[in-house]
Amino acid sequence: MAAPTDTDPDRYAFVVASNRLPVDRVVDEDGNEGWRHSPGGLVTALEPVMRANDGAWVGWVGQPDVEVAPFDNEGIHIVPVPLSADDVEEYYEGFSNDTLWPLYHDVIEHPSYHRDWWNAYKRVNERFADQIVEIVEQDGVVWVQDYQLQLLPALLRERRPDLTIGFFNHIPFPPVGIYAQLPWRAQILDGLLGADVIGFQRHDDASDFLRAVRHIKGYTTKGSTIDVPVDDPAAPRSRKGITVRHVEARHFPISIDAESFEAIAHRPEVQERAKEIRASLGNPKTVLLGVDRLDYTKGIRHRIKAFGELIEDGRVAVEDATLVQVASPSRERVDTYAALRDEIELTVGRINGDLGVIGHQPISYLHHGYPREEMVALYLAADIMLVTALRDGMNLVAKEYVATRSDNDGVLILSEFAGAADELKQAVIVNPHDIGALKDAIQRAIEMPRRERSTRMRALRKRVRENDVARWSRSFLEALDRHAPSRAKLDPSAADPGDRHVEQLQDTTSIFDQDAQTARAAEDTREARGA
Repeated sequence: MAAPTDTDPDRYAFVVASNRLPVDRVVDEDGNEGWRHSPGGLVTALEPVMRANDGAWVGWVGQPDVEVAPFDNEGIHIVPVPLSADDVEEYYEGFSNDTLWPLYHDVIEHPSYHRDWWNAYKRVNERFADQIVEIVEQDGVVWVQDYQLQLLPALLRERRPDLTIGFFNHIPFPPVGIYAQLPWRAQILDGLLGADVIGFQRHDDASDFLRAVRHIKGYTTKGSTIDVPVDDPAAPRSRKGITVRHVEARHFPISIDAESFEAIAHRPEVQERAKEIRASLGNPKTVLLGVDRLDYTKGIRHRIKAFGELIEDGRVAVEDATLVQVASPSRERVDTYAALRDEIELTVGRINGDLGVIGHQPISYLHHGYPREEMVALYLAADIMLVTALRDGMNLVAKEYVATRSDNDGVLILSEFAGAADELKQAVIVNPHDIGALKDAIQRAIEMPRRERSTRMRALRKRVRENDVARWSRSFLEALDRHAPSRAKLDPSAADPGDRHVEQLQDTTSIFDQDAQTARAAEDTREARGA
């Protein structure tokens, strides 16, 4: 395919590609279609860059069998990629979430390998590539997001070698001994190595990727640089005398828009709501909080078990403490997730039945998502935040809790297997597999003196405020910019949101709601087809 000229219409210098678009399609009671902005951390970080560099966002609308023409939404060019119900079932729920997700999370659950799913994954990645090459300018920049689109960088490079391409993996990358189980391990690596810069959440993730490249592809690496062989006489030569393209692979830990969370936490109505939440729980001495998608990687079972045993052992009085567990719906047609929900709800019911007293239950379990303001109120109401993930790329909930606590109070209990543990070292760090140690950590947090809580929280808040999502996107784009030809430079400084109005965050659904909406839409389509 011929590269476009600079004068072609509807071409963009900067393109972001992700499985989901930053907007949700909504239809009112009269059948009128509209779009609701859904800002998360990624959207907040990239909006200013896209506006400054004439950017477009390519992705799926979140509902199967819906075809929409490109449109503008709040200053961002939106380019939808349609997915059929079969695509959603095989590419998204199948290969992405029942093959790659468990594999990349250390095989906590066994991944499924199906050739039909792999073919669907290739098909959808090619569809994204076809769409992007039609809209990106000559010498443009494309930033691909996450594990659903790992083949896309190489597909773009094959079609458009003029492009500068970045890829960021938001979930962990597994050790080579686990990754090597994947039947299509070499093809995935080839896809990723089409990028100029490959970003990971943790240093260990980047190291695991580099080891996989050496072990499976046999390529030479030095530090964070990979020598990828190319058939180009003009390319630089490696020490072995072959022509190569240099690919950079290293960690860029993602964060949140800390300023916006703090601003929401300062609203009088949100603070009043936090008081109402505590009152509705009976004003216990200690409120513990867990906020997760209902996923086997999050360690929900472990924290519930530890808390129940603390009460059963008499180390915590049942009247003095309540654990609020928000577990938003996720992939509930997948057998593993349905079984997980049944197990957790059975455990909660048993603990409440065995240990509860009239007027007070030890666990308040909520199986749905909430708007951001309600989540911030929950953060303010909680004395202890429990993040006990068994494996997590970052876990932004930990950072959100810290950002809201301008009172410098509260305790964060954080799994050492979450990426956030690399930065938030003043949290109480735990191994969630060790139930005894987790129980001790919870009791320590309950009994922690006010001075120690304040010292820890001040240090955590300083870290989150200094390393916010704008700094994350700026650091990645600066690395990508070093690989771009001089005529195709971005303005990474635009990653600083600056005077962006916090009010735009009102009346938006949380990321938990978005995931549930996607799952429900796919389920409705399959049911209508008699699946």
